[in-house]
Amino acid sequence: MCGIVGVTGTREAAKVLIEGLKRLEYRGYDSAGVAIVNAEGQVVVKEKGKISNLEADLNWSQLEGDCGIAHTRWATHGAPNKVNAHPHVSGDLAVVHNGIIENFGALKVQLAKKGHVFTSDTDSEVLTHLIDDFYDGDLVEAVQLALGVVHGAYGIAVTHKDFPEMIVGARKGSPLVVGIGDGVNYLASDVAAIMGHTRQVMYLDDGEMVTLTPQGVTTTTITNEDIIKEIQEITWDLGQIQKGGYEHFMLKEIFEQPQTIRDSFRGRILAESGDVKLGGIQLTDWELRNIRRIIILACGTSWHAGLVGEYLLEEYAHIPVEVEYASEFRYRSPIIEPGTLCLVISQSGETIDTLEAMREAKRKGAKILGITNVVGSTIARESEGGIYIHAGPEIGVASTKAFTSQVTILGLLTILLGRRTRLNADRGKQMLQELERVPDLVQMVLDHSDAIQEIAQVYAKHTNCLYLGRGLNFPIALEGALKLKEISYIHAEGYPAAEMKHGPIALIDPDMPVVVLAIKDGSYDKIVGNVQEVRARDGKIISIVTEGDTEIAALSDHVITIPDTMNFWTPLLSVIPLQLLAYHIAVLRGEDVDQPRNLAKAVTVE
Repeated sequence: MCGIVGVTGTREAAKVLIEGLKRLEYRGYDSAGVAIVNAEGQVVVKEKGKISNLEADLNWSQLEGDCGIAHTRWATHGAPNKVNAHPHVSGDLAVVHNGIIENFGALKVQLAKKGHVFTSDTDSEVLTHLIDDFYDGDLVEAVQLALGVVHGAYGIAVTHKDFPEMIVGARKGSPLVVGIGDGVNYLASDVAAIMGHTRQVMYLDDGEMVTLTPQGVTTTTITNEDIIKEIQEITWDLGQIQKGGYEHFMLKEIFEQPQTIRDSFRGRILAESGDVKLGGIQLTDWELRNIRRIIILACGTSWHAGLVGEYLLEEYAHIPVEVEYASEFRYRSPIIEPGTLCLVISQSGETIDTLEAMREAKRKGAKILGITNVVGSTIARESEGGIYIHAGPEIGVASTKAFTSQVTILGLLTILLGRRTRLNADRGKQMLQELERVPDLVQMVLDHSDAIQEIAQVYAKHTNCLYLGRGLNFPIALEGALKLKEISYIHAEGYPAAEMKHGPIALIDPDMPVVVLAIKDGSYDKIVGNVQEVRARDGKIISIVTEGDTEIAALSDHVITIPDTMNFWTPLLSVIPLQLLAYHIAVLRGEDVDQPRNLAKAVTVE
C-alpha cells in the first residue's frame, strides 16, 4: 500500500518522479505529492485523488532541481485529502512514509509541547516532526535517532534543504528498493517505479537504511553498522508494465494467462519420468517424503489458490493440509508439529499479514516454502526455499494471472510430492501432458470474451450475485465472487453448492443471478440437483459447463462452456469466464477496473 519514489542526480528529477508515481499508482491512489530540493529549499506540491490531478496542478518551472521524493497514498490515518497527502514537511525537511507509526499519538503530544505545530491527521507527519526535532546538522543521525523511538512499520524517504543532493531511506515492514545508475540513483517501494532507468537494484531488509547521492549509495543498519548489499538485476522489461493496446491492465493480464501459465511450468516438467523439478525447494527427497502436514498461509486471492492446493495435495499426495488466513494465524496459538511444511503464498511477496504469519511459523519450527511472483521480495528472501510463479508484473489491483500461475505451481508441487508417496509415473505423465495442453485450452475460453460480454450486459445493473461450486471448483466460486465484488462493487458471495440449502437459498428470487460451476466431475449429479433447486425458485442461472454438456444447459438461462480437461487442472479453465464476467460487468457499470475504490495492490500495513 502506498508508493514511494525518489531520485538524485538528474535535472529531470520532477519528471522521473511523476513517471514513477504513475507506475506505482496501483499501490494507492487517494492522493499524491512531490518534493524537489533546490536552492530555494523544499518545493512541495500535493493534490487529492489520482496522479493526473497532481500533474495538472504542477508548475514545472518551479520544480527545477536534481533531487526529490514523491508519494502516492492509500489512506490509513486521516482522510484522503490534500492536507493529509505526502510529502509532509517540518522546517527544511520533507518525508514520505509507507506504514503505520503505532505510537504517533504519544509522540505528537510530546512534540506539541516542544512547539511543533501539526496540520494533518496523519501519523506520518508526526514522524516528520520527530526527525526534524532530532536534526542537528546530521540528517542520517536524525533519522536514526527518530526511528529508535517509533513503534510500528515504515518505509521512508527523507530530504533536507541542507543536503540538496541526498536522500535517506529506511525500512521496517514496508518494502524499499534502491536503484543504481550512472551518476543517478533511485529509491522506490517497487521496482516498477524505476524500470527504464536502471536494472541494477538492491533490496533493503528490515532494520536497514540507505543514503543516496549522485556519487553513490551507502547502506547501514538503523543502529549505524555498515552493511554490504548484493546488487541484483531486474528481469522484467518496461513493456510488461504497459497496457500494450488493451483498454485496461486487468484485461491485458487476463489475456496473458495462456503465456503466464506456460511460463510457470516451463523447464519444470520431467516428461519421461512423470515428475517435476522445482529447483527452489531446499528439501531433500527424504525430507519431502517425511512431510506429515502442510499449512498454507495466504490472504485474498492467494488464499483461494491455497484452497485449490488443499484439494490437490490431500487427494494426490495424501498429506493433510490446512489453509489458514495469514491475517489470523499469529493472533492465536498455532500448533506446529515436527514434519510440518508451511507454504506461504503472496503475489507481491510483501503482504504484511502473510509475512508476519510466515515469521511466526518459522519461530515455531516449521519448514518454510514461499510461493511468490516478485524476485527479491521479502518473503522470497526470508523463506527457506521458494518457487517463483513467473507471472510477470501484475498491475491490475484485482489479481488474475497471478492466481492461475499460483494454482499451476500448486499442481506441480502436488505431483512432485505425490511422486514421492503414492502417485505412479504413468499417472504423473498423464497429468503433466495435460498441463502442457492447458494454455491452448485457456485461449479457447478467452476467444469467447465477446459472448461473455453479452451475458454481462444482462446482469450489469444487478446488486447481488451468488456463486456455487463443489470440490475443486468451490474455491473458484469464492474467487469469482471476490472478483465481482472488487471491481464492480456488486455484493457477491461464493458457497459450496450443497450449503445453499443451509441459508443462502432464502435469497433466491428472479433478481438474484446465480453463477454455477457445473463441471463434469464426480459431483456433477449433485450440481444438477442444486441447479434445479435454484430454477424452482425462479433464480437466474449462469452456468459454467464442460463442452458438450446439454443437461445443465437445458436448465440454465445462460451457458458458458470450457474445454474438457483432466479434473486436476479444471480450475485453470473454470476461473477464466468468471474473471471476464466480472471485468465486463465492471466496465459496463463505468467503474475504474484497474484501480477499484479503497483497494491497493500490495497490503503492507496491518
